[in-house]
Amino acid sequence: MSDTEYTADDLQQIEDAARRFIQTEVAAHLNDWEEAGEFPRSLYQRAADLGWLGMGYPEAFGGTPVPWSVRNTQTIALARYGGSGGLMASLFSHNIGLPPVLRHGSPALQQQVIPDVLAGKKISALCITEPGGGTDVSALKTTARLDGNEYVVDGEKVFITSGMRADWLTVAVRTDLKNKGPMGISMLMIPGDAVGLSRSPLKKMGWLCSDTAHLRFDGVRVSVGNLVGEEGSGFKIILTNFNGERLSMAAMALGFSECCYDEALSWAQQRKTFGTALVDHQVIRHKLMDMKMRIESTRAWLNAVSARADAGDRGDKSAKGAEWVAQVCLLKNHATQTMQFCADQGVQILGGMGFMRGTACERIYREVKVMMIGGGAEEIMKELASRQLNI
Repeated sequence: MSDTEYTADDLQQIEDAARRFIQTEVAAHLNDWEEAGEFPRSLYQRAADLGWLGMGYPEAFGGTPVPWSVRNTQTIALARYGGSGGLMASLFSHNIGLPPVLRHGSPALQQQVIPDVLAGKKISALCITEPGGGTDVSALKTTARLDGNEYVVDGEKVFITSGMRADWLTVAVRTDLKNKGPMGISMLMIPGDAVGLSRSPLKKMGWLCSDTAHLRFDGVRVSVGNLVGEEGSGFKIILTNFNGERLSMAAMALGFSECCYDEALSWAQQRKTFGTALVDHQVIRHKLMDMKMRIESTRAWLNAVSARADAGDRGDKSAKGAEWVAQVCLLKNHATQTMQFCADQGVQILGGMGFMRGTACERIYREVKVMMIGGGAEEIMKELASRQLNI
């Protein structure tokens, strides 16, 4: 089904379904999940039953092929009505963990990994960042030494979303131990129950209901059949994966910005100061309009970049390229800056209540920084964009 077959009514139905999912499955429990540091694994199954986990994946693996316009509608709505980056990060960690094996894995590996994840039976995580570096992927130190028909993996990964309970880890490793640059990097699928794998939970400023881990690989043995693509192709696979991740993060940031706006507007309409509603004060209305202005500019940019992504997926080679990659990088920065602004203004409008745990603006205020760092830090996005534009 092409994106031209999805009408405004279709997208509205997806948004409405996402809102109902949040209201029935999430809202009453979110604060408890935040305190617990995780949400129940059963939520993956529920999301899978509703088709959320399979959006954008082939039917052969239990997915539903849809364009970015549909995926964005789902992402924005779940972020807007859920107001939790931790929920989104962990529930959809497969959207950064699965694409490498989907695009480059062998048919056998794809069948082994993908269907169970999309069905909510297994959890997938991506493992790139190490204690000594993050965005500088070419400098990673985790090694995979070939020993017969197995790779022996040694090293560490850190800040891994869903890392504590992932059943499949998509791990960037250095297979060419003599090559210290990007050409020596490969990708491996490592099962979560592998002998020699240990995990430690990490405490964070935000994303509290997302389990985040420090992983250690001590002589972990993995079949050569778990290699994703060819040896030495890992760096290119990772760079391609980043584009989709950053586009999704822009959609998430837009949804969180709208969440802050919704809560701030509702509060301003109900809260009275000096005998009148907050919203009746010009300064408050102007704050809300400053939020709205940034939200709508982000939405327009996201729609434009996503339309080009859909055209490229349909075979239009001119739709994507270096300039499009630059657009994705800059959009990600603009969207997260919009989120930062809206969270700040939302807390300000809520006043003392905005400083209290349990409000969406407070939660999003704490979580905005990871959005500006994860998937490529803001400064790296600017540098990458300038290089793509030959500036």
